[in-house]
Amino acid sequence: MAKHKVVIIGGGFGGIKTALELARDSRFEIRLITHKPTFRFYPTLYHTATGGSSEVSSIPLKDIFADFPGVKVIIDGARELDREKKIVKTDLGDEYEYDVLVLGLGMTTNFFGIPGLEEFAYGIKTNTEAERLKKHLHKHVVRHKHPDLNYVIVGGGPTGVELAGVLGEYVHEICREHGETNRSIHVDLVEASPRLVSTMPKMVSMRITRQLKKRGVRLYLNARVTGQTKDELMVSGKPIRSHTVIWTAGMSNNKFFSDNNFQLAKNRKVRVDQFLQAEPGIYVIGDNADTPYSGLAQTALYDGVYVAKNIKRLANDEKPEPYVSKRPVYVLPAGPDWAAVVWGKLFIFGRLGWWLRRAADYLAYRDYEPWFNATKRWLAESKEEDLCPLCDPEPAKA
Repeated sequence: MAKHKVVIIGGGFGGIKTALELARDSRFEIRLITHKPTFRFYPTLYHTATGGSSEVSSIPLKDIFADFPGVKVIIDGARELDREKKIVKTDLGDEYEYDVLVLGLGMTTNFFGIPGLEEFAYGIKTNTEAERLKKHLHKHVVRHKHPDLNYVIVGGGPTGVELAGVLGEYVHEICREHGETNRSIHVDLVEASPRLVSTMPKMVSMRITRQLKKRGVRLYLNARVTGQTKDELMVSGKPIRSHTVIWTAGMSNNKFFSDNNFQLAKNRKVRVDQFLQAEPGIYVIGDNADTPYSGLAQTALYDGVYVAKNIKRLANDEKPEPYVSKRPVYVLPAGPDWAAVVWGKLFIFGRLGWWLRRAADYLAYRDYEPWFNATKRWLAESKEEDLCPLCDPEPAKA
């Protein structure tokens, strides 16, 4: 009997989860098309950038799908969609037929056309970017015999807050490692909104703000970045001297959707129906879909499970179930052993919040790996992996 051809584009939380949910059903022939041979575990990239092991933020896809020969991983990018023939055309010129198409391509960095940012700013959206930032932090101390005047993080969302909470301590460790002690280190966090993590309740933002200030982070709220040079960042018309500007603000939907004439909402995400379909047989999940709570890893995982269930139901000649969005649990670290948790109406702060975050990370690893591998990866957070900054060239900007 002919198998149902399922093509999944995107190797993030949603795409991989969809593939895993379908992998044990022999009725499906699954192709996962992704740019990278590894899965990026975004919640821990800030940890990798500040001296942590890359094991916690990068999982080889061959390990995830080792026991699922029905899933074929294709390292390529999607370029064009032929709806009439039900074919996806790739960057390498190949074509893949589908009966069902699942799109979870994730977001891309948006510098909003601000001069100099793309050339001079650092990022932590990929493992390559995280390693590049890590080496830069070391090299600046080694070459100049002192840390930077200011380490500037742009973006007061979850990634910016997580990084701001640990960056100062990490730079102090670098200075001690290279014999540069008693150095003053300044970490600045620039946010265009009136408060940090504005999507969270105001009281949570206030607690996070207080925690970062206790750690010596200087906050620039209601501040607008207008340009960057090699030596400074312009913020609301005033310069901040820095050779280390880290951009965590500004994300845009993948241009695949505009290039292929998908219907987009005002936020530029894809409009979907009650079954997460942009069109019959074409599902859009996770960050790309215009749904409540889109943009969070928990939502992408939830979407992947939901879409896989409906694909199975349709294969059984059953009616699909409508999508019901699920409110996520927000867990946001802001320094070692401190995190804020928003669980419905329950707010938790401090060390308990941190351990809840650690538990959440373990459960997320278990979504992709057997318990032994997941446990090993989870425990790797305590490992340090600082490479000698002069041993290897700095990675090229991704």
